[in-house]
Amino acid sequence: MTVTIVGSQLGDEGKGGIVDVYGDAVDVVVRYQGGDNAGHTVVYEGDEYKLSLVPSGAVRGKIGVLGNGCVVNPNTLFEELDALGERGLSPDVRVAERAHAILPYHRVLDGIEEDVKSDDDLEAGTTGRGIGPTYEDKAGRRGIRIGDLLDSETLRSRLEYVVPRKRAIVEDVYDLDIGADVDSEAFDVDILFETYRDFGERLRREGMTVNCGAFLQDRLDAGDEIMFEGAQGTSIDIDHGIYPYVTSSNPTAGAAAVGTGVGPTVVGGGEVIGIVKAYLSRVGTGPLPTELGSVEGQTPEDGGRPEAEDLATTIRDEGGEYGTVTGRPRRVGWLDMPMLRHAARANGFTGLAINHIDVLAGLEEVRVGHAYTLDGEELLTMPPTTERWGECEADLRTFDGWDDADWAAVAEDGYDAIPENARTYLEYVGEELDTPIYAVGVGPGREETVVRVDPVSSR
Repeated sequence: MTVTIVGSQLGDEGKGGIVDVYGDAVDVVVRYQGGDNAGHTVVYEGDEYKLSLVPSGAVRGKIGVLGNGCVVNPNTLFEELDALGERGLSPDVRVAERAHAILPYHRVLDGIEEDVKSDDDLEAGTTGRGIGPTYEDKAGRRGIRIGDLLDSETLRSRLEYVVPRKRAIVEDVYDLDIGADVDSEAFDVDILFETYRDFGERLRREGMTVNCGAFLQDRLDAGDEIMFEGAQGTSIDIDHGIYPYVTSSNPTAGAAAVGTGVGPTVVGGGEVIGIVKAYLSRVGTGPLPTELGSVEGQTPEDGGRPEAEDLATTIRDEGGEYGTVTGRPRRVGWLDMPMLRHAARANGFTGLAINHIDVLAGLEEVRVGHAYTLDGEELLTMPPTTERWGECEADLRTFDGWDDADWAAVAEDGYDAIPENARTYLEYVGEELDTPIYAVGVGPGREETVVRVDPVSSR
C-alpha cells in the first residue's frame, strides 16, 4: 500500500503536517524530488521542527528516504541530522545512490543567474540553494551523484571534468573574478574533492546509501506501508506549472515513480492525496489572477489588488506567510479553482486535505476564483502558457465568512464541529474537484487536524 502526498497549488500548502498526521500508519516516508529548498515545519509533541531536506516522517521515527529524483546537499543533510540528534532524536535517513549531489559551485551559480533573471522579470523566487543548477547538470550528464562520493577515483574524475567548465561560466559568461567576486573554494577541485570524499565516508560509515527502487520494493514485498512525499506544488512543476516561474523538478504524482524507482502501477495502485491551502500563497514573480494586495519585487506592475492590501496583510500575518527557508513574505490571494482543477487532472487525486481554514476565520466574506475569463470566454482550468494565464481575469464567487472558534476543540469533536459556513466552503471545493475531503487542517499542530478518512489505517 502506498500513499502519495502532493501539493495542489504553488507550494506551502502544509504537506509536512499531513505527512505527520498520516505518518503513524506507514513504515517509510520517501521524498521523490526537490532538495533543501523545500522548507516544511512539523510539530511533534509540542516541539516545532523546521526541516528542509530530512523527510517529514523521520521526526516520528519512520525510515526516511531521499529518492533518486532529489538533489542532495550533504552538508545540509548532516547539519539537520546532527541538530535533530542534539534534540534527542535519532532519525533513520537513507539516500539514493542515484540522487545527485549539490556542490558549492551550484549555489554560487544559482545566485548569479537569479540576479541576471531579475533584471528581465524572470526571477522564479529561487532560494539560492543550487537546486536548479544541479538539475541542469543532471540533465546535461555532467552531474555528481551520491554514489560517486563513495568512490574516490570516480569523484576526482567527475570534479576534474566539471569544475573547469563552471569556472569558465563565471569568468567568461558573467565576467566575474573567482576569488574577488565569488568564493574561490567553491571552484577548487582539491578542496571539493576532500570535502565530498569525507561526506561519502560518513554516508558509508553510517550505512545511509541505498539502491532506492530495490530498497523500496523489498519493503513493499515485506508488507510495509510507504508514503511518497512531494515538495513544492503542482503549479510550479517544471512541465505542468507556470513556466518559467517554476522549480526544476516534477512535484506531480507521476514523479513519485520516476523519482524513486518503483513502477507507476505501485503509485497508481495507492492513494494520491492533494493538499490544498484554503487560500493561495506564492513566493516569486509572475502572474497571480486572484492576488490580494501586492509584494514589492514580486507582484507584476499591473497585478494584484492594491485596494486589498490590508486584507492581504491580515491573511499573511494570520497564516505566517513567510518562507520557511528564506523568511521572505509570500504573495497571497483567494483560492484559485482553475488551478485546483488542473492539479486534480494532472495528479489523479483520490482524496483532499484542506488546510488553514482557521486563517480565514473572522472575515465577513471569503471569495474564490471560480473560473477565468479569457478573450471573452469562461475558462475552468489553467491555460497551457503562463503568458495566457497572465491575461486571465478571475471570476470570483463570494461565500459568507465564519467566526473564529476553539479550533483544538473543533479538531477533537470532528467535522460537524467546523463552523457551518466553513463547511459550505469546503464542500464546494470537494464537489468542484469531484474528490472526497479526507482531512481538514484547523491549526499548525498534528492534533489540530480533523481526519475524516485515514487512507492507510482504514485500509
